[in-house]
This record gives sequence, structure tokens and C-alpha cells, in this order.
Amino acid sequence: MTIKSVILSGGSGTRLWPASRESYPKQLLPLTGAHSMLQETALRLQGFVATEVDRRPIIVTNEDYRFIIAEQLRQIGTSSPQIVLEPVGRNTAPALTLAAHVAAGEGDPVLLVMPADHVIVDVEAFQRGIAEGAALADAGALVTFGIVPDRPETGYGYIRAGDLQEGAVSARGLLEFVEKPDAATAECYVASGEYFWNSGIFMMKASVWLRAIRHFNPALADACAAAISGCQADADFLRVDRAAFEKCPSDSIDYAVMEKLASAPELGRGVVVPLSAGWSDVGAWDALWAVSEKDAEGNSARGEVMFEASRNTLVHASDRLVAAIGCEDMVVVETPDAVMVAHKSRTQDVKKVVARLKAEGKTLTQSHRKVYRPWGWYDSIDNGERFQVKRIVVNPGAKLSLQMHHHRAEHWIVVRGTAEVTCGEKVFLLAENESTYIPLGHRHRLANPGRLPLEIIEVQSGGYLGEDDIVRFEDNYGRTGQ
Repeated sequence: MTIKSVILSGGSGTRLWPASRESYPKQLLPLTGAHSMLQETALRLQGFVATEVDRRPIIVTNEDYRFIIAEQLRQIGTSSPQIVLEPVGRNTAPALTLAAHVAAGEGDPVLLVMPADHVIVDVEAFQRGIAEGAALADAGALVTFGIVPDRPETGYGYIRAGDLQEGAVSARGLLEFVEKPDAATAECYVASGEYFWNSGIFMMKASVWLRAIRHFNPALADACAAAISGCQADADFLRVDRAAFEKCPSDSIDYAVMEKLASAPELGRGVVVPLSAGWSDVGAWDALWAVSEKDAEGNSARGEVMFEASRNTLVHASDRLVAAIGCEDMVVVETPDAVMVAHKSRTQDVKKVVARLKAEGKTLTQSHRKVYRPWGWYDSIDNGERFQVKRIVVNPGAKLSLQMHHHRAEHWIVVRGTAEVTCGEKVFLLAENESTYIPLGHRHRLANPGRLPLEIIEVQSGGYLGEDDIVRFEDNYGRTGQ
């Protein structure tokens, strides 16, 4: 038996604004440790010895996150990941179906399906649950993991489980999925001992899933099969056929298959494995506080933070020192371009702020001041009328597109590393403390020929400084046009 991870990484995580943005959502952020949530998910089977693990995960995501995900996986030593790009979002069932087709081409592994944006505190307990689930899945079961509730919770869906399965350690029969309850119903669920939180984590063989999805939703199965048959490989990425996938109906794994298994037992039995491993979907800032390390007063800090006479408070600082004085049950999140302050009991209302910002046409919900690109990143550190200043870092061996601007000129000053500059017909090198001028309308390119990151300061001047004033002539990353 071989286990292969399938990581679903398409969500935007707007309830963790302002740290999470549409172009850089929560799964790409290091919220609980040194690694991002995506990296933690990819590392979750590290050291797993119960059976063979395929070290090349399948990541299902979209075009916007593809280069960031590839770079984050490279940073943790993941070689040859299979990154499947969805041209449009269609929920979790189509995403898993695409991944199952990819996996089925390499045998018939047991798939461990995990969202990229969940926290697991007790990895050993998680791996024990996975070992039990893998044995059941290898025997043909469709397994879901139910989180053992430690409180009545109205923010999660629940799974009702039946009797202990014959010969199982803890696995129980899957009876039904139920929607998020009200408070009184949640209390009854927890008191009964029959209900578990729905984790969104699943295990089954690739062939078992493909057979089940074809039985219950043939239109979805046909659209995904056509999308995969027309896919194209592009470096680490598999681009599925857009026209075929756009015809795919949207559905979740729960609704598409899992809750219907009782009506078709010949497709495989539904099983719930209880899991008590410090799980959280980190749906809001108060949930992050609950799973974070805390001091003796219950305070949790990330970044440069000082607490004074404060209790049970979360401070997330990314750019500056934040001093919290006399705060109790508060959340403070600081980024270079926005600060959010809320009582822990009101963190779900962050989505209301995000909605207002979108209605007002502000870009603060879409991207950070620091913007990641396939070649590295830039940070817009200052701007004013007819000028903008950026700090640009180019990864070793990377290069920007050959481009020109209609409305701006640029000055480049090398702070660290060596830059290869193309300006018109000239190609030359710049060392630290050297600079050059790119006139308006000139074709130009910046590249890093060295082994260390290249850092420059760019000063733009002109009548229009928007990012859409770029005409690309050549690009290593498939970006073309304006």
C-alpha cells in the first residue's frame, strides 16, 4: 500500500484579513510556526512509518498561487510536486476527482485528502489516525476523519457516527453529515457522544473515488475526465482543459459522495475515524489564538510584540513593534498597510469589513503592499504624485520579463548582489552601490545571474505608475501582453 497526499489549496481565507489577502491567502502564511500552513500540511506525514508514503504530493490550486506554492514546496525540499491548476473554482469534489485521475496514472494509491489551511498540533496523534484510516481505505472503504469535540461549536458541520467497526481500533460507521447547528443542538450533539466535527480530511483509493463519483455524479465525472485528457504539462504544473472543466458542476466531497454511500453499499462503506490531535480550521483570529502558544497570562504573539497588563490577547505583528497595554480578550493584527483591532468574540465580523472595502473599490482585500512574483517579490515602500519607490528582490537565476512602459521611467540602484541589466540594445552588469537609468519607452529587463538574492531600489517617475503599464515581449513564466 502507498499513501499519496492530495492537498486542496484554493481558498482565500478572508476572515483572517488583513494578514490573509486574495492574492496571498492564509494557507501561504506562517501563522503558527516557521512554515506556512501549506508547508505544514505537506510535512504532516514526515516520519510516518506505518506504510510507504509517496513524497510527491498532488496540490490542486489555481493560476494565481502556482508560483508561490511551487517556491514554498521547494523551500521544504519537496521534489517534483504535481501541481494541478484549476482554471475556475468548482469546490472540493472536482478538485479531488482531478487529483484521483493524476494518481490513478501511477497505480492505485490510497489518497490522503487534506485542506491546505488547517492546523494539527499533535502530529503523532494525527499519524496514528491516518494509519488506521489507511488500512480501511486500502480495503475499499471511504474514510472521513471526525474531530472529537471539546465544546459545543456552532461554527462547524458535524458527522454522526454509528457502531464501532469490526476489528477496528476506533473507526465507526458513517451515518450522516449535518449542517452547522444552533447552540442548543450543538450541546446535544456533544453530550450524545455520537457526533464529531467535520474535519474535511478524507482517505480512499483513487479507483474507489473515481467509481463512486461516476455513480453519483456522472456529469462531474465526465467533465473532469475530459479536462484531464486535455491537460498540458508546464514545468511543475498540469494545466487542465479550461473549456471542459468550466462545464463541471460545483459540488463538495461530502455532498457529492460521502453522505450518499448508504444508498450504494457496493461502492464501499463509509467510515469515520475519530481524531483528537489539536485540529483547527483557523476560520477566524480567535481560532488561531486557541491553537497558538501562549504565555502565563494567555497572550499569544507573533512578530515584535510587548504585552503590559494584558490577558488572553493575540497580537500578530508583521512590520513594526506593537505594544499591547491593558488589553483583555483582544486581537490586534498589524501589516504594513492595514491594522485590525477586534474583541475576540467579534472576529467573525472581519468579513463585514472585507465586504465594505470591496464595495468601496479598495484593493486592500486583494493584495499586500509586498507582492510576490514568479521571480521574487517587490514592496512599494513609498509613493506620491508622479513617483513611486519599490524594494525589489530577485531570486538567484531568475529574471523579470523583457518589457517597456508607456508612462514611466525608472532608476535602479543595486543594494545587494549583482544585476544583469538589459536596456535597449545594451546588456551589462551592475554591482552593489551602482545604478542605472531606464528611459520611458525603452525595452528593458532585470536578471539575477548570481547565487544569492539580488536586491535593488527602484524609483519610478512619470504621469502614470500603475502595474498595468507593462508591455511584455518575452517572459520565462508564460505571462504575455500588457
